[in-house]
Amino acid sequence: MNVEDLHEYCLSIKGTTDCFPFDDVSLVMKVMGKIFALIPLDNPVFQISLKCDPEQAIELRERYACVEPAYHCNKKYWNTIYPNREMTDEEIKKWIRHSVDEVMKKLPKRVRDEYYNNEQ
Repeated sequence: MNVEDLHEYCLSIKGTTDCFPFDDVSLVMKVMGKIFALIPLDNPVFQISLKCDPEQAIELRERYACVEPAYHCNKKYWNTIYPNREMTDEEIKKWIRHSVDEVMKKLPKRVRDEYYNNEQ
């Protein structure tokens, strides 16, 4: 998986937008206006930071050497994954979807209901 494939996959998720709110090299992916992924485009090592359930975040770090606590993020909730090391593309996509679900959990119930009940 490369950065273009990753970006395209994230944009395929319902309600997703992309932007550069911090600088011109930190690609931010949002669902319903909330951040679910950060992709630094200037890093020599390809990576993506994703929101995660706190217990699962720890399990992922213990299971995969390519998963670390996310830099500049709340390490309780955010992991950085280095694609193309040991995690398959499908596994990465699974954790991207998990990140979206974690963000959606924090939104008001009516917004969640609207999002999940109006499938594309």
